Amino acid sequence: MIIDEVLKIGKTILKNAGLKSPILDSEILMSFVLNNSREFVLLNLNKNLERKKVIHFEDLITQRLKGKPIAYLIKKKDFWRHEFLIKEDVLIPRPDTETLIEEILNFTKSKHNQRILDIGVGSGCILLSVLKEKKDFQGIGVDISKKCISLSKANAQKLGLINRVKFFQSDIDNFANGKYDLIISNPPYIKKHDLKYLEKDIIEFEPKLALDGGLDGLSKIRKIIIKSSELIKKKGKFILEIGLDQKKNVKDLLNKNGFYIDKIVQDLAKNDRCIISTKI
Repeated sequence: MIIDEVLKIGKTILKNAGLKSPILDSEILMSFVLNNSREFVLLNLNKNLERKKVIHFEDLITQRLKGKPIAYLIKKKDFWRHEFLIKEDVLIPRPDTETLIEEILNFTKSKHNQRILDIGVGSGCILLSVLKEKKDFQGIGVDISKKCISLSKANAQKLGLINRVKFFQSDIDNFANGKYDLIISNPPYIKKHDLKYLEKDIIEFEPKLALDGGLDGLSKIRKIIIKSSELIKKKGKFILEIGLDQKKNVKDLLNKNGFYIDKIVQDLAKNDRCIISTKI
């Protein structure tokens, strides 16, 4: 069979199952099977596909049908200006989180030799994206998950940043390593009873540890704010991603722990996405 025929079968299967982007998904999966770009796939539609690659593609389509996210299937995800390695049990980077990178780069334009702490570092996408842009910054990433720390190290190696960053597997309560000019965090902030309303590919495949914010959605945020107030330098910046309806409560928590609110930043959908604050 030629690539075009196999692609059309995949697209039809995903479309009939009601997936949102059957064409894009099929093309990405085919590019993974061929270990080449989507552009290569589209320019070589009339080329024959080896039987073993047809079988590989069909297997990926079957897994996608069950809701498994594309990033877990192809083991990578583009974020900011780079490609990050991704594996199961690690949260997949979201485009909305790129808002944090933009804001960090804006308020650190004239800053040099800053020390950054990323609490709940995950794949390392936020911390490493910043370090890639700011050549004299140093970073520390903390996560309770061993898999996240392992993946962050692999991404740091891939991006040539391993000499400017260190990673620690630890609950933030037990972490006490120096003082920081900037602390960033994208914590779990979804209310426990709201988890069941998430899309199938999120709730059935992504790690609940990175999603579950407790009964009020603020249990992890509360802990991170309290600990950050101890770890941050005076006049240091703290940037925190939040959920849709959490702005007021998080602002109150920040104020109670010695932070001045600089700015509320909205994401691409105009939802409140992160809060930037300064340690007083």
